[in-house]
Amino acid sequence: MEELLREYLPILVFLGIAIALGVVLILAAVIIAVRNPDPEKVSAYECGFNAFDDARMKFDVRFYLVAILFIIFDLEIAFLFPWAVAFKDVGLVGFWSMMAFLAVLTIGFAYEWKKGALEWD
Repeated sequence: MEELLREYLPILVFLGIAIALGVVLILAAVIIAVRNPDPEKVSAYECGFNAFDDARMKFDVRFYLVAILFIIFDLEIAFLFPWAVAFKDVGLVGFWSMMAFLAVLTIGFAYEWKKGALEWD
């Protein structure tokens, strides 16, 4: 039993170091953090909304469409890269399944293009 516990000692040391480091970093952020931020930092950033407005305000559905478009291309790269690396080993079934996947993504992209998600006024 003692030998089994010795095998878990590195895991316990790792967990102890990870927890200690997490606590130290959180405490350092609390101690060092700036209490009065610059007005420029709390101004509207990227999305164009004020940082501390009502959380229930309405905004344009195009933000969702852009997010969906990002997910489409992100998934495409996530699946396409490993497939391209192992292209020699996938065979015809792997090739045609990826072509079907790319066809579905292309249809989704064409749908968003037709709906005007790529046009930003």
